[in-house]
Amino acid sequence: MKITDIFKKQKRTFSFEFFPPKDYQTAIKFGINAGQLMKLTPSFVSVTYGASGSTQTNTFELVDLFHNELGFTCMAHYTCVNATREKIAYDMRVLQDMGIENVMLIRGDSPKGEPLLKPNPCGFNYGSDLVKFVRERYDFCIGAGAYPEKHIESSSLDKDITNLKIKVDAGADFLITQMFFDNKYYWDFLNKAEQQGIKCRIIPGIIPITNFKQIKKFSELTGTRIPKKLMTKLEPYQDNPKEAAKIGIDHALIQVSDLLNNGALGIHFYTLNKSTAAIKLYESLSQDFKDVKMLFEKSLTPHIAKP
Repeated sequence: MKITDIFKKQKRTFSFEFFPPKDYQTAIKFGINAGQLMKLTPSFVSVTYGASGSTQTNTFELVDLFHNELGFTCMAHYTCVNATREKIAYDMRVLQDMGIENVMLIRGDSPKGEPLLKPNPCGFNYGSDLVKFVRERYDFCIGAGAYPEKHIESSSLDKDITNLKIKVDAGADFLITQMFFDNKYYWDFLNKAEQQGIKCRIIPGIIPITNFKQIKKFSELTGTRIPKKLMTKLEPYQDNPKEAAKIGIDHALIQVSDLLNNGALGIHFYTLNKSTAAIKLYESLSQDFKDVKMLFEKSLTPHIAKP
């Protein structure tokens, strides 16, 4: 099923993002954690794609497993860094032959050890070009990335949203945001996007903090700001993952509650292949709202302006 068809049935969606396990040991842990998360019956799941396609085989195999063996609506991530047009066309046909109907198309990051991306004369240099190429040739539902605090390479948020409009006009059906820890950035971003004429669904991406050092590194790489108040709470427990996770999950619960109460059209959880945080969030929401699934499907007026 296409994710846009799910949108017609569910006013709000609840989705998980996974990345392919790299070895046998992590594959076992992944199977246990993914199995626990699947019991929460997500609206859809997505599988990430390594820099320069470094996890492509594992990504496609995991997508195939979720879709054809387990029966979940699955979205395959795909990046165009260092990929030729011929390679992209071939990979889209592979996904198509698997029965996959949803793809997340992003430019992707530079390979490890290369600080800057090199021009790709045989492929594409921007995510919008990848979106346009796939839209014109295939019948996928296309998701794309959005950056509430702007893409780290962009000179300003306004410029970034102008580029985002190009990507949406090229054929993106919906957007999922990069992680953020202060909802103000999401609401401000939503308003600016609407002012630019971006009408598609923009799903907030939330990551429950379970490892302070890991999240701090991610934040530095992506330009995501961790609120000072949250940093102050986390820093004393940077070597105590259990306590840091409690703080991180509590913060994520506050974020998610605010987002849903003010009309966000779903939540996309970056799980980091761990089940505990997402399950605790789900259970906490169940206590607050009685029925999380009903909350996600309930029709509320979308948030337009946040004072």
